[in-house]
Amino acid sequence: MIESNDGGRDLMSHPLVPVADEADARATARGLEPYAPDRVTVANVVEKAGGAPDKTPVEQSERVATAAVEAFRERFPSADHRVVYGRDVVGAILDLADEVDASAVAFRPRGGSRLVQFLSGDKTLRLVTESDRPVVAVTGSEPDERASTGAESERESVETEPGSADAGDGTE
Repeated sequence: MIESNDGGRDLMSHPLVPVADEADARATARGLEPYAPDRVTVANVVEKAGGAPDKTPVEQSERVATAAVEAFRERFPSADHRVVYGRDVVGAILDLADEVDASAVAFRPRGGSRLVQFLSGDKTLRLVTESDRPVVAVTGSEPDERASTGAESERESVETEPGSADAGDGTE
């Protein structure tokens, strides 16, 4: 049992687990399994554009959410499921964690180069720094995914871009 730092309930007794899609849900569930939580709430956040056209139609986002929770429930059949809508994905996750009284937020960090993280806003950093409860990063990957470090992923993406003059030289 992993206790919280205040000596209270088990840190992983009821994690809120945000997932993006089916593959992410399966990998995250696999990574969460060793913690054997008593209760799990799996969440999908549908990012709204706030007056502008949404990135994807609501119906499509809801289909993705349904498929993701079904994949997650392959390992956690009794997981609760919530779909939340909002402009601020991190804010929506933290609000939901309060609403369901989650003991922690558990997630699988998703890749992306440092440039992509910078341009899109690093949601992982915000999640960790803005949360009022523990945030736990779990590991887990699809069996067919190649294991690689972020540096290797960045290098591979640079090397495969056409017209890249200095691909893979290791400089930043």
